[in-house]
Amino acid sequence: MGNHSLLLRRDQSQLLVVDIQDKLINTIYKVEAMMDRARLVIAAARQFELPITISEQYPKGLGSTDAAIREACGNVTSVFAKTAFSCLRDDAIAEHLAAYHHRKHLVIVGMEAHVCVLQTALDAVAEGYSVFVVGDAISSRSASDGEAAKHRMEKSNVTVISAEMAFFEWLERAGTPDFKALAPLLR
Repeated sequence: MGNHSLLLRRDQSQLLVVDIQDKLINTIYKVEAMMDRARLVIAAARQFELPITISEQYPKGLGSTDAAIREACGNVTSVFAKTAFSCLRDDAIAEHLAAYHHRKHLVIVGMEAHVCVLQTALDAVAEGYSVFVVGDAISSRSASDGEAAKHRMEKSNVTVISAEMAFFEWLERAGTPDFKALAPLLR
């Protein structure tokens, strides 16, 4: 088991929550399902004390991160306003993510799939991250844009996973205190 495991490793992971903001939410395709899956990934990340970073695209215009998502993230203080679509093209965010230099598994949830999520994911691959985009925890205003984004990411060395894949790969085994703490979230 070298550093090149194809499975997510919690000791190498960090979570990036991209632009799940108040004024965008009501325009997003199947947003409730997307947010439910995002909260599952966030809960698992918190259980394992993984770094969680939140980005907000132009919050003055688009509002701040959805309250339920902020609550799920707990006392995360790493919230960054940005105007670049790609989080990696914002110096503060790029430096913050890079500071967790041993955590090269970048797990991404958020919106919009075909703009900020896509551009962040592709830039992160170029920066040497192993990028895992949670396909059921991203969305766009249209279903077709979301599907096009997933297709393009998969062609560009981004691994598209499900929320439960992230959950169980971080968990690794049943019967542990972590499993007992997290299992109720799957019901």
